[in-house]
Amino acid sequence: MKFAIIGGTGVTDSSFFENLQNLKVDTLYGEVDVLSAERGSHQIFFLERHSKGHTLTPSHVNYKGNIYALKKLGVDYVIATTAVGGVQNCKVGDFVILDQFIDFTKNRESTYFGEKGKGVVHIDMTEPYCSTLRGALQKSMIKCGISYVPKGTYVCTEGPRFETPAEINMFKILGGDVVGMTNVPEVVLAREMGLCYATISLVTNYAAGIATGALSHKEVLENMESMAGSLKDVLLDLIDNGEFEPNCNCKNSLAEMNVL
Repeated sequence: MKFAIIGGTGVTDSSFFENLQNLKVDTLYGEVDVLSAERGSHQIFFLERHSKGHTLTPSHVNYKGNIYALKKLGVDYVIATTAVGGVQNCKVGDFVILDQFIDFTKNRESTYFGEKGKGVVHIDMTEPYCSTLRGALQKSMIKCGISYVPKGTYVCTEGPRFETPAEINMFKILGGDVVGMTNVPEVVLAREMGLCYATISLVTNYAAGIATGALSHKEVLENMESMAGSLKDVLLDLIDNGEFEPNCNCKNSLAEMNVL
């Protein structure tokens, strides 16, 4: 099988890869850098969401190129990681396996359609994240003895600023559990491409108004680093031992589409 790991802030550890090779994948949306490797019989691709050196703000990430590249490479399963602020139903240090999202972005292209004569497509998002992959991630969490939250709603904001306490209070009322800046439009584009896609959110800080002091990117990086070992264990177990029953509906999202 082919796996892809999309890394956010601080998730760039490729020490569990073998036969590493840097690839440049040509897409309709520009060239995308991907690290290719092997583990056993599986091929793995690692994609740095913010580009090398974390040079792109959340609003300027090449989401369309990144997801297009993974589709072009024939990836079977995409595991995205995100650093998030905790709003409710979680605490700092928790891993949250997302099942829903709320979109508060403003200036991002969130579809492949409506361009180049493709017309308008209204894609179903009842189940935004792959049920098969989410289930496999939960089994790996249990096997590795790692405490996790089995579901959560991700609120995506435009960034790059952190949110205000008033905004966080609104998100809490609306049912948001964690807040971040990158999962949309990534999850939407993955669905349009018919990819099996799931997200592990790492709660690296409490959101504004819930935290006791001012927010800082340094805190995010430090807590991300402290959680990296557990994340690595889960990903290794998923790749080595994951059981993937074909009970999801992800690929069927392509039935009325012709993207590639």
